[in-house]
Amino acid sequence: MRAATFQAVESVVVTDKPEPTICDPRDVLVDVELAGLCGSDLHPYFGRETGLDVGTTMGHELTGKVIAVGSEVRDFSVGDEVISPFSASCGRCPRCARRLSSRCEESTLFGWVSHGVGLEGAQAERVRVPLADGTLVARPPSFGAVESLLVGDVVATGYFAVTRASPAAGDLVAVVGLGAVGLSAVLVACDLGATVVAFDSVAERLQRAEAWGAIPVAIDRHANTAQIVEEARRVAGGASPSLVVEAVGSSDAIRLAVELIEPGGFLSVAGVHTDAHLAVTPTEAYDKNLTLAMGRCPVRSILPELIDRVRERQLPIAELLTHEFPLDEAGDAYRLFGARGGGVIKGAFRP
Repeated sequence: MRAATFQAVESVVVTDKPEPTICDPRDVLVDVELAGLCGSDLHPYFGRETGLDVGTTMGHELTGKVIAVGSEVRDFSVGDEVISPFSASCGRCPRCARRLSSRCEESTLFGWVSHGVGLEGAQAERVRVPLADGTLVARPPSFGAVESLLVGDVVATGYFAVTRASPAAGDLVAVVGLGAVGLSAVLVACDLGATVVAFDSVAERLQRAEAWGAIPVAIDRHANTAQIVEEARRVAGGASPSLVVEAVGSSDAIRLAVELIEPGGFLSVAGVHTDAHLAVTPTEAYDKNLTLAMGRCPVRSILPELIDRVRERQLPIAELLTHEFPLDEAGDAYRLFGARGGGVIKGAFRP
């Protein structure tokens, strides 16, 4: 089968790979309808994360149809259309029981194989899904492939980043970084009735945030943090946000978030960080009575409530997907997405 594989820093190449097989009786095989291209795919692509084996199939976002099931799978049959989180989970261990499926005792992450150990990714024609009964969710009849793909990662991550802080209607919320996760956070916070200030340097992303009800603040690369904070307070009538969602995964974004937030505020870190140290000191956190939350979103734990909310509130999450690419154009897609060019907010492959 054809798959987008990691070959070296800034080199993703489509190659022929062996078909996946049932390796455990709890596995299923899925024919991939859509596979996402995520901002965290860029970490190994640019060498910010190391250790990925050459030849690993990239990608951790997928939706598709079950084509084979292991002997111990009870909840899914051949032909079922499914939504998958970006990591597998058993659904039974103590961590899963306390809604922390992302740290399941048997968890594996799609698209990460190191020293021969791990799980191949989803940017391929077919994929093996382990722990199927604890991982997958049946696709609702009202969801198309795009909505099903997006709730399995970026929308869930944005939803989790906002709701774990329990903002109330009328609260001031800031979202730093308007990729697909940041824009998902904007959509959720606006839907909850918050006043949202949204920060990015890309015009198309700011326009989408504004269309969903946020106040856009363009970040000029020549401006310093103090100037950005001053502008944010101006557009917010002098107020500071009680919740800041950091959705970039960079030290600069953390620094901006800390400067923006009011004392006693909640800093919800949704970005994947690869720096050796967090760009906020214990003294700064103490002096602001800061609550800091970060870590991988437990997608499977929150998927049922998220799907219900998207359907009931008719949230226009499909608007996040701006580009679809043939799988054979994966190399070009990574280059375009990595350069933040062509108006790409969210991309996907249709194998």
